[in-house]
Amino acid sequence: MASLNVYSALVVLFLTSGAVMATKENDQIIKDNNCETKMGLPCVLEAFTSIFETGTISSKCCGELVGLGKACHSALVKRALENPLFKDLSPARIIAKSIQTWNNCLALIDSLSPST
Repeated sequence: MASLNVYSALVVLFLTSGAVMATKENDQIIKDNNCETKMGLPCVLEAFTSIFETGTISSKCCGELVGLGKACHSALVKRALENPLFKDLSPARIIAKSIQTWNNCLALIDSLSPST
């Protein structure tokens, strides 16, 4: 439970801090698409845990993640990887988990959508 509080603080830090060193391209995508306001904090934490740690993401949060859009999702993950707090993580592993989480959520949302 304490680790969840630490990760909550880290997520809030990298989502709100102007001190995060991000590429101009990622910053522009995030700004242009208003990415930081499209998901509620509980779902941000679920997605973050699913990608940066070991965890699952609920169907509700998958819906929010897919609603966020792939461009926002990718830009936010890349920006998080640029944070010195995550320097010991393998970028290739995190990006692979990010893609896996995105694809799993997309498949889940597609399976829940009524057929027309």
